[in-house]
Amino acid sequence: MPSVLVPNLLIGLREGLEAALVVSILVAFLVKTNRRAQLKWVWAGVAAAVVFSVTSWFTITYVLTNIDSFRQQELTGGILSLVAVAFVTWMIFWMRRAGRHMKHELAEKLDKAILLGPLAIVVVAFLAVAREGLETSIFIWSASQAADEQVYPLLGALAGITISVVLAYLIYLGAVKLNLSRFFTITGVGLVFVAAGIAGYGIHDLQEARYLPGLDNLAWDISGFYDETTWYGSLLVGLFNINAQTTVLQALVYFGYLALTLTFFLWPQRTAVTRAASVPESVPEPHPAVLELK
Repeated sequence: MPSVLVPNLLIGLREGLEAALVVSILVAFLVKTNRRAQLKWVWAGVAAAVVFSVTSWFTITYVLTNIDSFRQQELTGGILSLVAVAFVTWMIFWMRRAGRHMKHELAEKLDKAILLGPLAIVVVAFLAVAREGLETSIFIWSASQAADEQVYPLLGALAGITISVVLAYLIYLGAVKLNLSRFFTITGVGLVFVAAGIAGYGIHDLQEARYLPGLDNLAWDISGFYDETTWYGSLLVGLFNINAQTTVLQALVYFGYLALTLTFFLWPQRTAVTRAASVPESVPEPHPAVLELK
C-alpha cells in the first residue's frame, strides 16, 4: 500500500529535521567557540540516541506481535496509539512555542555540560535527539498498525529521515534557505490529520478489546460503495485512516481532535511573540560567541 508512504514520510521528515537541526546547533556552537575537540562527544551522544530509537522500535514491534491474547494485544495497541497522538500533539505545539529559543537553550546547556566533562556532553546530545527518536518510533509503529502494513510505513519514514538529514546539512552549509517557521506550520497541520486518524484507530482497538463501548454503534457504513482496497480507498485509509465502517465514538474523537487541535495550532501567536521579544534582554548569553547557523 504505497499510499501509507506519505504520512510516514511526513513523520520522518518532520521529526528527522527537528533532530538534525538540534545536532546542527550543537555542532555550530562548538565550531564557532573553537571547541572542536568536544565534537566527538556530541557525535557519541547522537549515535547512542539513534541506537536507542532503533532499539525502541524493534522492542515495541517484537513485544506487541508476540502477545497471544487478542484482547491484550488490542488494549496495548490502542493505548500506544493514543500515546503516539499525545506525543505528536505535544511535539508540534512545543516546536511552535519554543522554536525561537531552542538555539539559545541548547547552547546554554552544552556550555554548562562542557564544564562538567565529556559524559555530560554525551548526555546533552543524547537527550536532545533521543526524544525525537522515541516519538518517531512510537508514531511510526502506530501508523503501521493503523494501515495494517509494516514495510511501506518504515520505508516512508526512512525516506523522510534521509531527506531531513540532507536538508539540515544543506541549511548548515548555507546552500539552502528554508523558512523553518512555515515548514513546521505546514508539516504540523499534516501531522494533525495523521494523528487524528491514529487516534480514531486507537479508539477502535479499545472498542474491539471491549474496554470502550459502542463497537456496533456506527456513525456511518459506506461499505456498499466505498471499497478500501481500491486506489482511492487505500489512499484515504493511508493518509487519513478513513474507513468504510466507523463507530460514533471514533468519529467524535477524530473530528473533535481535528477541530480543537487545528484551532489552537493555527491561532495567531501575538502574545507569545510579544513575550519572546522581551526574553533576550533578561537572559544572558551562554558564551560571547555568536550562535548563528550559516
